Amino acid sequence: MAARSAPSCHLRLEWVYGYRGHQCRNNLYYTAAKEIVYFVAGVGVVYSPREHRQKFYRGHSDDIISLALHPERVLVATGQVGKEPYICVWDSYTVQTISILKDVHTHGIACLAFDLDGQRLVSVGLDSKNAVCVWDWKRGKMLSMAPGHTDRIFDISWDLYQPNKLVSCGVKHIKFWSLCGNALTPKRGVFGKTGDLQTILCLACARDELTYSGALNGDIYVWKGINLIRTIQGAHTAGIFSMNACEEGFATGGRDGCIRLWDLTFKPITVIDLRETDQGYKGLSVRSVCWRGDHILVGTQDSEIFEIVVHERNKPFLIMQGHCEGELWALAIHPTKPLAVTGSDDRSVRIWSLVDHALIARCNMEEPIRCAAVNVDGIHLALGMKDGSFTVLRVRDMTEVVHIKDRKEAIHELKYSPDGTYLAVGCNDSSVDIYGVAQRYKKFGECVGSLSFITHLDWSSDSRYLQTNDGNGKRLFYRMPGGKEVTNKDEIKGVHWASWTCVSGLEVNGIWPKYSDINDINSVDGNYIGQVLVTADDYGIIKLFRYPCLRKGAKFKKYIGHSAHVTNVRWSHDYQWVISIGGADHSVFQWKFITERKLKDTLHIAPQESLADSNSDESDSDLSDVPELDSEIEQETQLTYRRQVYKEDLPQLKEQCKEKQKSGISKRREWAPGNSIRLHFVHGYRGYDCRSNLFYTQIGEIVYHVAAVGVIYNRQQNTQRFYLGHDDDILCLALHPLKDYVATGQVGRDPSIHIWDTETIKPLSILKGYHQYGVCAVDFSADGKRLASVGIDDGHTIVLWDWKKGEKLSIARGSKDKIFVVKMNPYVPDKLITAGIKHMKFWRRAGGGLIGRKGYIGTLGKNDTMMCAVYGWTEEMAFSGTSTGDVCIWRDVFLVKTVKAHDGPVFSMHALEKGFVTGGKDGVVALWDDSFERCLKTYAIKRAALAPGSKGLLLEDNPSIRAISLGHGHILVGTKNGEILEVDKSGPVTLLVQGHMEGEVWGLATHPYLPICATVSDDKTLRIWDLSPSHCMLAVRKLKKGGRCCCFSPDGKALAVGLNDGSFLMANADTLEDLVSFHHRKDIISDIRFSPGSGKYLAVASHDSFIDIYNVMSSKRVGICKGATSYITHIDWDIRGKLLQVNTGAKEQLFFEAPRGKKQTIPSVEVEKIGWASWTSVLGLCCEGIWPVIGEVTDVTASCLTSDKMILATGDDLGFVKLFRYPAKGKFGKFKRYVAHSTHVTNVRWTYDDSMLVTLGGADMSLMVWTNEMEGYREKRPCDSEESDIDSEEDGGYDSDVTRENEISYTIRALSTNIRPMFGIKPHLQQKEPSVDERPPVSRAPPQPEKLQTNNVGKKKRPIEDLVLELVFGYRGRDCRNNVHYLNDGDDIIYHAASVGILHNVATGTQSFYQEHNDDILCLTVNQHPRFINIVATGQVGDSADMSATAPSIHIWDAMNKQTLSILRCYHSKGVCSVSFSATGKLLLSVGLDPEHTITIWRWQEGAKIASRAGHNQRIFVAEFRPDSDSQFVSVGVKHVKFWTLAGRALLSKKGLLSTLEDARMQTMLAVAFGANNLTFTGTISGDVCVWKDHILCRIVARAHNGPVFAMYTTLRDGLIVTGGKERPSKEGGAVKLWDQELRRCRAFRLETGQVTDCVRSVCRGKGKILVGTRNAEIIEVGEKNAACNILVNGHVDGPIWGLATHPSRDFFLSAAEDGTVRLWDIADKKMLNKVNLGHAARTVCYSPEGDMVAIGMKNGEFIILLVSSLKIWGKKRDRRCAIHDIRFSPDCRFLAVGSSENSVDFYDLTLGPTLNRISYCKDIPSFVIQMDFSADSRYLQVSTGCYKRRVYEVPSGKHLLDQAAINRITWATWTSILGDEVMGIWSRHAERADVNCACVSHSGVSLVTGDDFGMVKLFDFPCPEKFAKHKRFLGHSPHVTNIRFTSGDRHVVSAGGDDCSLFVWKCVHMLH
Repeated sequence: MAARSAPSCHLRLEWVYGYRGHQCRNNLYYTAAKEIVYFVAGVGVVYSPREHRQKFYRGHSDDIISLALHPERVLVATGQVGKEPYICVWDSYTVQTISILKDVHTHGIACLAFDLDGQRLVSVGLDSKNAVCVWDWKRGKMLSMAPGHTDRIFDISWDLYQPNKLVSCGVKHIKFWSLCGNALTPKRGVFGKTGDLQTILCLACARDELTYSGALNGDIYVWKGINLIRTIQGAHTAGIFSMNACEEGFATGGRDGCIRLWDLTFKPITVIDLRETDQGYKGLSVRSVCWRGDHILVGTQDSEIFEIVVHERNKPFLIMQGHCEGELWALAIHPTKPLAVTGSDDRSVRIWSLVDHALIARCNMEEPIRCAAVNVDGIHLALGMKDGSFTVLRVRDMTEVVHIKDRKEAIHELKYSPDGTYLAVGCNDSSVDIYGVAQRYKKFGECVGSLSFITHLDWSSDSRYLQTNDGNGKRLFYRMPGGKEVTNKDEIKGVHWASWTCVSGLEVNGIWPKYSDINDINSVDGNYIGQVLVTADDYGIIKLFRYPCLRKGAKFKKYIGHSAHVTNVRWSHDYQWVISIGGADHSVFQWKFITERKLKDTLHIAPQESLADSNSDESDSDLSDVPELDSEIEQETQLTYRRQVYKEDLPQLKEQCKEKQKSGISKRREWAPGNSIRLHFVHGYRGYDCRSNLFYTQIGEIVYHVAAVGVIYNRQQNTQRFYLGHDDDILCLALHPLKDYVATGQVGRDPSIHIWDTETIKPLSILKGYHQYGVCAVDFSADGKRLASVGIDDGHTIVLWDWKKGEKLSIARGSKDKIFVVKMNPYVPDKLITAGIKHMKFWRRAGGGLIGRKGYIGTLGKNDTMMCAVYGWTEEMAFSGTSTGDVCIWRDVFLVKTVKAHDGPVFSMHALEKGFVTGGKDGVVALWDDSFERCLKTYAIKRAALAPGSKGLLLEDNPSIRAISLGHGHILVGTKNGEILEVDKSGPVTLLVQGHMEGEVWGLATHPYLPICATVSDDKTLRIWDLSPSHCMLAVRKLKKGGRCCCFSPDGKALAVGLNDGSFLMANADTLEDLVSFHHRKDIISDIRFSPGSGKYLAVASHDSFIDIYNVMSSKRVGICKGATSYITHIDWDIRGKLLQVNTGAKEQLFFEAPRGKKQTIPSVEVEKIGWASWTSVLGLCCEGIWPVIGEVTDVTASCLTSDKMILATGDDLGFVKLFRYPAKGKFGKFKRYVAHSTHVTNVRWTYDDSMLVTLGGADMSLMVWTNEMEGYREKRPCDSEESDIDSEEDGGYDSDVTRENEISYTIRALSTNIRPMFGIKPHLQQKEPSVDERPPVSRAPPQPEKLQTNNVGKKKRPIEDLVLELVFGYRGRDCRNNVHYLNDGDDIIYHAASVGILHNVATGTQSFYQEHNDDILCLTVNQHPRFINIVATGQVGDSADMSATAPSIHIWDAMNKQTLSILRCYHSKGVCSVSFSATGKLLLSVGLDPEHTITIWRWQEGAKIASRAGHNQRIFVAEFRPDSDSQFVSVGVKHVKFWTLAGRALLSKKGLLSTLEDARMQTMLAVAFGANNLTFTGTISGDVCVWKDHILCRIVARAHNGPVFAMYTTLRDGLIVTGGKERPSKEGGAVKLWDQELRRCRAFRLETGQVTDCVRSVCRGKGKILVGTRNAEIIEVGEKNAACNILVNGHVDGPIWGLATHPSRDFFLSAAEDGTVRLWDIADKKMLNKVNLGHAARTVCYSPEGDMVAIGMKNGEFIILLVSSLKIWGKKRDRRCAIHDIRFSPDCRFLAVGSSENSVDFYDLTLGPTLNRISYCKDIPSFVIQMDFSADSRYLQVSTGCYKRRVYEVPSGKHLLDQAAINRITWATWTSILGDEVMGIWSRHAERADVNCACVSHSGVSLVTGDDFGMVKLFDFPCPEKFAKHKRFLGHSPHVTNIRFTSGDRHVVSAGGDDCSLFVWKCVHMLH
């Protein structure tokens, strides 16, 4: 029997017994059609109780574990497990897939939920982060994603009453999510005191922000917002697994087996206890519940589904049951009735009726059951148990007959003999026991031949033999009943086996794959009558084979549905059904067997759509019935498009090599040459491995491709234009239906598809990101909006694109073999076909996936290779051309008929209005009528038919045709030989373009005085080409062998050609006839050269490492050059014809004397002085610079010097043609580089007059002609050269501010560490020592005194309940730019400090804040479009880009009402440093601080990322859109300016070109502005401004400023430009200048700040005013008319701000900072009143109790006392060398205490006057002093220190007070200590690396505020001795709040920032009494 084809019968899934109740919840629902939907194993089931019928959804490839029902209750979403799990949305009515969502989750999809209108779907993954993902499921597009939680999430739901809100719950958490932009932001539910923190299992959302959730302990938790407001205790007695909301209310189900119904306010309605009903049992646990009207569906842990009618609730109806826990292994078939018996580890044995599809009997055993068998009479049922025993039951009433235990290990297999007398029992201890049935199962024998556990048994028909299989895969035979092993094979030969269930044996060899020895087939059962075999394996697959199947790797049909391993499979007694059982999925599948006869009747039933193929992709036997592949196709399938080095990898490679090369780079390198070349003409067309890649455009030009070039050829003018956007081989080309756009796909690691305009040759869109290695087929849809593409990766991925947007719509794996063509259905845009090797598939789009169905061939044809395909005149009809010359005609997916069309493959096909045209390997073009009935006309491509106007010669008749296109009355034909021909309808053929054929091209020579050249190739032809305007091939000659080199003699009469077999010949240059030939060498001749002058000698170099020198006149060999160690690559003669220069493969440069060939050693200095007749060498000092940085990876293969010795052209292995200045000395010379060839350029030659350069592509077989353009001659056109490999080493200039900004590293708050060098154990971790006198509870002692003296704040002490931010003094100017803008016509300004956006009213000084950022803001921009008025975007720092809440993000918000419009979480790790809106305001551009400095473009309203790309390897400071554009922008940074264009989803960039201006060098660019006509201005670090036209530097405005130009602003209304820089103020200069539109004239403005240098960081221009932000944190408004300056905002320049003091009675406060200033601020007037420059960094400041004096402590150990009234110094002193940390006046004004980091506190007596002599000091302080507080009576001082210890000292003696009781009685004047039992509660759990830095108790003594290293201000009650006290948090500061104080009367809190140098003033909100 041939097992080479799959059996022709079929299985259809008919019924599934079971329901997945384990490890899943909420997976059972009523659909709109009142059917029940659930899942089991990998199958979605729709069950109709009325008709007792099941429908199956089989689009999954692994276990389904989650299900959600669409609100309209027809569509279902299911999610599966697996390595690459996906979600299917399908129709429960038709069970067809609607959408596939994939490529996001890993491991599995745990939960799913639709939103209210069913447009969006949320999913939760099983990955380590439990990712939450929101989808637009119809489009298959992910909208947003975020890490869900660190532990499992059990349920998720949309809030159906609030848009964009979700709730998720799981292990010990509940989270409330909001979706804004692309950001999902969670808030954790607060359990508070209302309920225990515990696992939440399920939830439902209700109105008024209420959420009901079921907890693990059986309570229901009710949430309002994010707070737990009440619990319903004891709703269930154990965990609540399911909660279902419906119109009437809620239903809950729990582990206690109860269902409870609740009304809409969650008042109980009723309870149904299933355990108490007649179907109930102990341990019943509810996993899923669904309530609709009066019906309730319940799914249980034990795989049952109950239906309960509410008014008869004690009679639940059991509609489905199945096995539950443990594995299911036992399966037996009743011998005479349609019954199946199963037994499982759940200890139950069940009997199923295959006709009624129902369970008819069930019996529970003592032990888990592993196997079963029914005797032939159907009376006894034997069960093998896991404990080694077996039991026999009577089938009719399930009563026990015997129970026998002879073994200790599990019984895995048992079988009754065919005559019913014996039972064979196979055990895991490798023995088989034989028992007699009639003898009450007495043991008769034992078979002990196996060494491993027994897996399968079969009896012979006569019951005399038994065969066994064991775990080792051994097959043994035994005689029955004694059990003696049969070793003689002959004895067994004739035995007929009663059943075949063994997996090894000759008859079943074919079930195993060819080259595998794995043991993964669990069960087999043979159907002798139907000659089929069914198998079950570990991968969940059921397969049908022909029986017997003798040869390994037989063909099969496969069926999926089971999840993991299928443990057993059996035919029913009458072979009507196959029953299979799943181990882990506990399910029983019943398949209907459909024989071949019946199959024919069911032809009209379309094959089941499934993602896995039934027609056995995996079978790997040789297909004998498929003809041999055609030689051409075979060649093509063996082509590999993989590259050693992809162009995309070059930047990284360069970086790596640069590191190694750092030393070798010489500082002075030559400039790149002034000349440039331009591609002029290309000879060649890629036909040898591409098809249908040749078209007429709208205006009748011809578009095609060769190498990496898209070519548009005008046949009237014989000229070409080029699309040069690709950087590697183009493999496919498609024309837009309007014939004006073209799509081309290329080779690459991440290959791109370019869509470009044939008129302008500009790219419209570039698509990439989803293919690997290359794109081999593309096609536009009929409406031109979509594009389909196919990759050459292993799965041949198919992608459907919306190409204009650049979006991937859908993706699917195509086939494991190569796909040649993809075609979109012209009538239905969602359908397409692919054709390829043994492959024809019909696809339809389903959301993000595609569903494919194989073409159904039936009996009509063979599974053939398809080479081309087109659609016909209806959406059903399709036609494909095969490799055997047939045309197949398809209707829907069925093959209708085949027509013989060509001899050999049909390579190309084209549909016309009324018919078709086909072309084949036979070189014939055939025209057909519209149904392929008649062939109307044929054209043969022959030399005889060539018309006189042809450009060239046809090489052979009937070349293989690869492309056909029609139009303009002609047929356009492309051939395998690289020719393009035009066939007139009347017959004549015109040759338009041609190139070399397949094989590498190496040989190239240009004529000594004519514009012609010769080439010779491995295709065995020698060709002469005309380079003058006629551009054609003049002559061709076929050679016996391929050739690698050629050369014209100096007089141009002779042509020498070196061949690959070691021979060479000389031919007449005009006729190409032989003159003479020699054959002296065996290896390839690699170079051949005539000596200059008369051409007396000919030097011939070969791969044998020799050079032979011949005398041309005498035709004799006169010399041999020996001494090369490797093959010769290049040779050159000197002018005198006496010396040869030689290059070898070992990179040697050698010299030989001619004609004898003696080796010479010439010092490298001398080589230069020798005059060379030609220079093609790539070695030596003169051309050291041509070797690239990545010289190890790639070779320079060729070079050629112009005759004026100025310019050296090179070609290399990466396909680059480069021009260098000659000599190119020093490593890594600068060059101009051109990409057109794809892989290696094998040769380059200048023509005799240097007017053209000719280059050859090795693998792309193309000959390219470039025109040489002299230096002055420059058209304005995009220059396609790039400067050089290594950026110039001159640094880009230096400035301290720039360096600082460039090197700053931003810490995110969550990772900040302590700002003070603390050591020791944190307070909340210290052990408390019991105090000496623990007082008895009833104490007669006087009451404890107040902890704090309360400065009568009013009689009632009202605690503070909230803080509201009122003012911020500060502006982030030191390292951010362009971040101050006008709003509302200059009434308001907007800027940022720390993590708040600040809107500041210019007139009143009032501020309002945007506080949604959770970390520092780094950049800010305002949308200028009138549609988006007052819309602001701000970007913040963040850590890694994992899309979690700490990831960097951009917020877009409304400046007036502070509403967040969109949040964009981005992949800019570290932070976002620049943002810019586009001209229409719809797009936003962002730049990251990540190492690649990524640039991203967003559609911010949808939160969609459009495009993203690495920007530069060094810091980018600013990127801005052109004010008139949505697609063009400019980025500037460290030695960097780039001009970008957005095309679709791709970002294209051009480096700024400096070379036009002498001495221009690339500097660090800091700012950018724009002018009309594509002018761009960039400000540099040196103070110059560069002016660019397009991307070319055209002018430099020298010294626009004296220092770096940090800021530039383009005024939209009049085009004037403002610049801001770093300057010293002078009479004429100013740090701000206003310029005209072209930056020619300017007016300077001085900022009257009194600074030594002004450093402007931000400029903006309003009506008559210029707004300036400075490095010194000032914001200044300058009037344009009068140049008057008005300072609007002040702040400290450098932080941290350590010192803070509030005035004792007024709303003033002082701050002291690192910047050496102390400033006085007025809260009421919202401004700075005064500042004192101290000249040293200040650390602390304090008011005296009366407010008349101020003490200031300095970093250098000095302290100063000022009088407030006059600001005069009253006294100063320096007794310490290091920083003073705190300074305090005693309440009675007598003493001054000064605490320092020298672990000391010094006391000074102020009554002794300003001499300030120290009177004493505190001894043995354990560490540096942080804070100090005096007692109210001035007798004690408490000191908190850097080792987390608090000490109390007596004043003024400085004695350490140890008596705890005494300390407890002290009343303190102030409390600022962070240590002490009274403030234990302020230390948080999460402070491993970070500290609380400061604290302050309110004057009322009842509230406490703290500031910490995370930048938080917290409000506590005082005292708070319990650990981890409750508090409120207030965010806004950057990391490190350094100090905090209450102002007088507790009206405000002032907090000081460390990193942000800002002061925040918070208003206190007091509780009402």
